[in-house]
Amino acid sequence: MTHARQLFAPARLGELQLRNRLVRSATWEGMCDPEGVPGDELIALHRALAAGGTGLLITGFAYVAQEGKLLPGALSLKDEAPADAVRRLVDAVHAEGGRICAQIGHAGGQTRSDVCGCTPIAPSAIELEQYPQRPLEMTADDIARVIDAFAAAADRARRWGFDAIQLHAAHGYLINQFLSPLSNRRTDAWGGDPDNRMRFLLEVYAAVRQTVGSRLPLLVKLSLDDHLEGGLCCDDALQVACALDTAGIDGIEISSGTPASGDRTPVRRRRADDPPLQPYNLELAERLRPVVRCPLLLVGGIRDRLRAESILRCGSADFISLCRPFICEPDLARRWQGESLAVAACISCNGCFKTAFRGRLRCVRTDRDAG
Repeated sequence: MTHARQLFAPARLGELQLRNRLVRSATWEGMCDPEGVPGDELIALHRALAAGGTGLLITGFAYVAQEGKLLPGALSLKDEAPADAVRRLVDAVHAEGGRICAQIGHAGGQTRSDVCGCTPIAPSAIELEQYPQRPLEMTADDIARVIDAFAAAADRARRWGFDAIQLHAAHGYLINQFLSPLSNRRTDAWGGDPDNRMRFLLEVYAAVRQTVGSRLPLLVKLSLDDHLEGGLCCDDALQVACALDTAGIDGIEISSGTPASGDRTPVRRRRADDPPLQPYNLELAERLRPVVRCPLLLVGGIRDRLRAESILRCGSADFISLCRPFICEPDLARRWQGESLAVAACISCNGCFKTAFRGRLRCVRTDRDAG
């Protein structure tokens, strides 16, 4: 199979058959009501992405417990309230031949009390740049309750028709907070050496896997480097990835950074002097590839179809994840399939994220051009 055909050939994640290897990576859309129920515009957005030819859509961060709500307008999987609307969203994607994965997470200390309705909780009660306010340290009961909340949210996702589930273990959120020695200062079984710091993630994985069974693909979004002094480093993250691979994870989406990582934050803004079209997590993928067997999804700065094909051809990753380009062009997959030299129109200006605060995620450039 040529690398050009490989990008658009059918592929599998676990037992899930996908029409190609292009993945819409998760983002916060801000398009749910205050209770986390998706509205018609969010459903229409996902329908357009599926109609545009994307192989797998990953939802924005869906919170598993009220105190884990990250931002206004986020999707909720904490209770049964969104069931009917979420089923309509899933059905819309399936009607266009797409497949959809629910990303589930908990903000931990990386939220505000005016958003989540209480004092945030985290592995340790410390002040960090990435925390809007000082959180409470999680008790043993808190830890058990949140693990159960992940499993319950995953069960709802399964019952409501999602094709896969992704655990968010990146970008400074709760699971990442346990993994990082910067945010995890615990001296009990949940902190200290790398084995203890990864315990929370492995317990979440085990609880979710037991709940949803072996047939529903279970993925993880994992930061392979926090790019912070004293934070999660690549060597420790590789140990985490190997443990997940041994446990049976169906795929790892490779990311890096936290909101406190400066120029190496997860969503990097393109500057005039930046080298063009740099997949900024590629070196991390190349370090991970030799030590795990599970499929790898690579996200971060991929804007060129030829570069995407080259990554697949070299075996650095098995799937190509994009986010901002799909905000700009929901039909990008179909365009790339027909244009061998295609480059995404997205310039990585990050103007789209400001629109989510107003309740409708969109590309500010294409909106302006349309006007």
